[in-house]
Amino acid sequence: MSKPASNIDLSGEYNWRTDAKIATGGYFDDLASHGLDLFAHLLGPISRADGCSVNQQGLYTARDSVVGNWAHDAGITGSGSWNFGSWKREDDVAIYGETGKITFSVFGEAPLVLENEKGIESLEIPNPENIQLFHIQNMRKHLVENQMHPSNGKTAALTSWVMDAILGKQDSSNNEEHNLK
Repeated sequence: MSKPASNIDLSGEYNWRTDAKIATGGYFDDLASHGLDLFAHLLGPISRADGCSVNQQGLYTARDSVVGNWAHDAGITGSGSWNFGSWKREDDVAIYGETGKITFSVFGEAPLVLENEKGIESLEIPNPENIQLFHIQNMRKHLVENQMHPSNGKTAALTSWVMDAILGKQDSSNNEEHNLK
C-alpha cells in the first residue's frame, strides 16, 4: 500500500494519526490491521513476524514507511510494504500459489483476479453503500443470536501482535507465548 502525503501532512498541522506518541507507525497503525487481519482470516494464524520502519519524509513524528515479513502456521509466508509518502496511491495484494496467482485490493474497488494456466478470471465485488454494514450485522448476530463474529478480541490481539512485531515493539519469534491463537 502506498499513498502520497495528504494536505494535512504537508501543512504540518497536528494530526493524531501521525503523532508517534499515539500511533508509532502512523498510518500503518490505522490501515495495515485490515489487510493483516484479512490474511490471517484467509490463510490461518500468523506465528512469526518482523520488519523495518522509518520516518523518511520528516513531515510528522510517526513512521511513514514500513516493510514487514510474516509466516502463517500453515507454512505460508507473506511480505508487505506500506509507504505514506509515495508519489501515487496503490493498494495491491498478490497471493502466489503453486497453480496460480490471486490479486485484489484491500480498500479499493479493484476486481479480484485469478490467473493460472487456464487463463485469467476477474470478479467485480462492489463495496456496499455502507462499508461497515456487514461488520455491524455480524456484531449484532454475535451479541443477540450467539453466532461467532469472524473478527473478535483474539483476532484483534493477534493482528496487534503482528503489527507490533513488524514495528519492532514485540518479540517477533513466536506468538504462542502471548496466547494469541
